[in-house]
Amino acid sequence: MIIAIDGPAGSGKSTTAKLVAGALKIVHLDTGAMYRAITLKCLRENVSFNDEAALSAIMRNTALSFTGSPPEMKVWMDGNDVSAAIRGDEVTSNVSDYCAVGLVREKLVQLQRTMGQGKSVVCEGRDIGTVVFPGADLKFFMVASLEARAERRKADFARMGVEKSIDELKSEIAERDRKDSSRQLSPLCKADDAEQIDTTVMTIEQQVRYIVDKANKLSRVRQRAHM
Repeated sequence: MIIAIDGPAGSGKSTTAKLVAGALKIVHLDTGAMYRAITLKCLRENVSFNDEAALSAIMRNTALSFTGSPPEMKVWMDGNDVSAAIRGDEVTSNVSDYCAVGLVREKLVQLQRTMGQGKSVVCEGRDIGTVVFPGADLKFFMVASLEARAERRKADFARMGVEKSIDELKSEIAERDRKDSSRQLSPLCKADDAEQIDTTVMTIEQQVRYIVDKANKLSRVRQRAHM
């Protein structure tokens, strides 16, 4: 079973996907972490998102993998644990620019499909239901108000020891939305057959339970069909 969860920054998709995978005991494929890892490497090596030759070399020579399972899953880049580093402010501010580059997306989408082949996975991002796994068994598109998303981001940053104002975060999130929705390749958009979930007033537990219930219901239907 493939479960695709898409949505803008701060909608709750990443945390929900991890917990859904844990509850169902299946693989969590964190595509956002992959783009963040590439962004981190480019920033460390001073490679601009519009330097095609240097980016191509980065993509050829970067090894990405995941170990563990939610909530203890780790992201590895070239043999190094970058799970914390990819969540930093600089990566967050720049990842949209690298996400929009065709050769980056092509390479990572290919890798994502390979990682999900023959497995049951929960996969979240911005183009999972439209591009990466258009044939996913269940598709969800999570949304939330800008205010709610800024509050969530503020809490995330506070846990990392970074203080940001709500107004600053609202501006950053709105700009990320603009970039993600207007990029030429694989823009953020809801798949026609995805179910939209407004998480503005939902707890993470409610979000997880809703998707887990849907997955379990589909599994029961399929089991009965094969009896």
